[in-house]
Amino acid sequence: MRDDEPRTLDRDKAVSIPGIPGSAPGSAPAPGPDSLPAPLPETAALPVWTRRLVLAGLVLAALNLRPAVTSLGPLMKEVRAGLGMSGAVAGFLTSVPALCFALFGIAAPRLARRFGAGAVVCAGMAGIATGLLLRPFASGTVLFLAASAVALAGIAVSNILMPVIVKRYFPDRVGAMTGLYSMALSLGTAAAAAATVPLTSAMGHGWRLGLGVWAALAVVAIVPWLGLVRDRSSAARPAPAGSGPATDGNTGRIIRSRTAWALACFFGLQATAAYVTMGWMPQIFRDAGLSAGTAGALLAVTMVMGVPLSFALPSLAGRMRHQGPLVVVLALFGLAGYTGLWLAPAGAPWVWALLLGIANCAFPLALTMVGMRSRTGAGVVRLSAFAQSTGYLISIPGPILVGALYQHSGGWDLPIALMAALMVPQIVVGVLAGRNRYIEDEL
Repeated sequence: MRDDEPRTLDRDKAVSIPGIPGSAPGSAPAPGPDSLPAPLPETAALPVWTRRLVLAGLVLAALNLRPAVTSLGPLMKEVRAGLGMSGAVAGFLTSVPALCFALFGIAAPRLARRFGAGAVVCAGMAGIATGLLLRPFASGTVLFLAASAVALAGIAVSNILMPVIVKRYFPDRVGAMTGLYSMALSLGTAAAAAATVPLTSAMGHGWRLGLGVWAALAVVAIVPWLGLVRDRSSAARPAPAGSGPATDGNTGRIIRSRTAWALACFFGLQATAAYVTMGWMPQIFRDAGLSAGTAGALLAVTMVMGVPLSFALPSLAGRMRHQGPLVVVLALFGLAGYTGLWLAPAGAPWVWALLLGIANCAFPLALTMVGMRSRTGAGVVRLSAFAQSTGYLISIPGPILVGALYQHSGGWDLPIALMAALMVPQIVVGVLAGRNRYIEDEL
C-alpha cells in the first residue's frame, strides 16, 4: 500500500467510536491504532472486572520489564570487582538481555497459542522473580549470568506478548493502552536506576542485596495474572469483514515483508542504544569523576523521560499517517546527547542525560508501529515476535563492542562515536518502518 492510498474499509460497516474523530457512521475511521474497527463480540462481551484485571496486570508487568537490567548499571563497577569480570565480559553481560530477549522471545507466540497469553505472562513474572532472587547468591560470573538469564527469559516472553494482550483486550484503544504500559515500563526502569544505589547503601549488605530486592516487585506482579491463567481465547482472530485484502495474519512468510524487516532493524538499533545507555552510561559518568549515586541518578533521569513521553508519543504517532518525522526528531536528540558526552561528560551531565532520555523514547514508538503495521491480532503476534526477536539479535554486538572499545582504547571517545554513527541507519530504517503500510498487503 502506498502512502497516498486510502485504507480499505467498508464504509457501510463503519462503527462510531466515542472520542475518535472520523468514526461516525458512514465514514471511514481516521488512520491510527485508536481508530481500529469496533471490538469483536467476544471482546466486547468481556466483564468489566476482566478488563480491570488486565489493566492492572499490564501496568504491574510493565514495571518489571527493566529493573533486572537498570539495577545493574549503577553497580557495574562493584559487580565487576566482586565477580572478577573483565571489560569485555562486562560488555557481554550488557548484551545478555538482548540475547535472551531474542532467543526466548521466539517461543512466545507458540507458548501463547498452547497455554494462553495470560498464562505465559504469569509464568514470565514468576521467572523474573526467581532469577532476581537467585542472582545475589551467585558466587561467580557463570552463575550470575545463569540467574540473570532466568529473569530475562521471563522478560522476553512478556515483552513479546504485551502488544498482543493490548490488541486482544483493548482493540479500540491500542495507542492509549500502549502508551500506558510504556509509561509504566519507563517508570520501573527509572525507579531501579535511581533507587538501587541508595537501597544498597541503606541496607548495608553490598551490591547483592541491592540487586535482589527487586524480586519483590515481580512477586506482586504475579497476582493479577493468576486470574487470567485460564483465559485461553486466542489473540489471532479473523479480522472483521471489509477490513481490506490479505486479512489473514498467517498468510505468507513474514520474512518477505520489507516493512517487517525495516521495523526489526529499527527495533534493533534503538535497542542497541538503549542497552548501551543502561549498561554503560553510569560508568561513563563515574569515569568522568562523578559519584556512583550521581551516576545512578543521571541514568534515572534518562529513563524517567520515558514516563510522560511514552504515554504521549504513541497517541501522537497513532494520529500520523507516517511516523518518520518522529523517528528523525528522536534521533537528533540522541546525536546531541552523544555529542555532549563526547565533548564534556561532566560539563553538563544532566543535559546529556535528558537528551538521551528523549532519544530512548524510540522504544514506545517502535511498539506503537508494531500495532499499526498489521490489520489483525494474528498479524500483531507474528510481527511483534519477528520484529522484537530479530531486533534484539541485531542489538547483541553493540554493548559488547562498546565494552571492547572501552577496554582497548582506555576511554570513551571511540564507543561514543560508534553510538552516534549508528543513529544514521536508525533514521533510515525508522523512516521506512513508519510508512503507512500493512504487512498483510506485502505478503
